[in-house]
Amino acid sequence: MASVQQLFRAGKKQKVLDAGAGEKPLSSGDKAQDKLQVEQLAQQIADLQEILYAQRKHKILIVLQGMDTSGKDGTVRGVFGRIDPLGVSSVAFKAPTAEEKAHDYLWRVHQQVPGQGEFTIFNRSHYEDVLITRVHDWIDDKECKRRYAHIRDFERMLSETGTVILKFFLHISSDEQKKRLEERIADPDKHWKFDPNDLAERKYWADYQRLYEAAINETDTDYAPWYVIPADSKTHRNLAIASIVLDTLQKLKPAFPPGNPEFAKLKVV
Repeated sequence: MASVQQLFRAGKKQKVLDAGAGEKPLSSGDKAQDKLQVEQLAQQIADLQEILYAQRKHKILIVLQGMDTSGKDGTVRGVFGRIDPLGVSSVAFKAPTAEEKAHDYLWRVHQQVPGQGEFTIFNRSHYEDVLITRVHDWIDDKECKRRYAHIRDFERMLSETGTVILKFFLHISSDEQKKRLEERIADPDKHWKFDPNDLAERKYWADYQRLYEAAINETDTDYAPWYVIPADSKTHRNLAIASIVLDTLQKLKPAFPPGNPEFAKLKVV
């Protein structure tokens, strides 16, 4: 029987097709039951992260990539929302500032990677530098190839210095994105989430799918694996990601550091 990682691990020649976005291999068929399972997994992740924070041995980096409305924010809330804020940070990369542009494109990213015991979530990431930049021809194919090599080396360096990297592509279909954008436009309470630029970027849907395929195929490695997560179902998306994260953390076998025997001599008065 395939493990949860094997179910979603990117293939050697990964394709990004709308037909795969609606798959739900982990679903029980009962949405309420699936939501309950997500909550249970999220709590287990939070419990293990507390041990990791105390142990100060491992560094965890979660990369969330996907088209607009694919559920990056929802994943942060649903899967990682129970973690103690003391040990977790969520970084939402926007368009680079003037200062960031004055440095190499990985400069701002490297500043945000987790330290020992920390859990960092990238809501978008360095992969924007081989996606939107290529869609709009801000870089050419030759520079894009160079950046794939940079990214592989960057992630290998992080891995070799103790960072566990999990990369998730939240794969939604064009029809599902259309539905979610329409819901945001129709509901005034969701207008704050709507960016008119999302409609402009939607016109490049086919280009983005092609470039996601290329980025995944070029940078999927055993030290920084890509997982392609069907994301038309928000509940199943969270269930899949939570299952992979929990299984990965459990394999690290985290343990609280040994107690200090000197504390036995102390008295609180």
